[in-house]
Amino acid sequence: MRLPPYALLAIAIVAEVIATSALRASAGFTRWLPAVVVVLGYGVSFYMLSLTLKSIPVGIVYAIWSGVGIVLITLVALVVYRQVPDLPAVAGLGLIVAGVVVLNLFSKMQAH
Repeated sequence: MRLPPYALLAIAIVAEVIATSALRASAGFTRWLPAVVVVLGYGVSFYMLSLTLKSIPVGIVYAIWSGVGIVLITLVALVVYRQVPDLPAVAGLGLIVAGVVVLNLFSKMQAH
């Protein structure tokens, strides 16, 4: 079964968010189980990311991957670590989301 490119990108984003969340829990790679989750998560993320590049331009892929990842990591940090973003952080996240939307809706870059 072959997954659509945006499904692969979604998997890449989720794997990256899991890996980044585990990175803090690894305590500088001194705790082995979270460290293994970090390595596996980033491995899955980059592999899935590479598969999306067969059909979606790299600029689009990276904008979505990093933009959505940043927002999701912020939400994980809020829920898990009680790190509440202040107004400038929320504004910055809004600008990131707006940038990804503009890139996807109005850019002339086309998937091949």
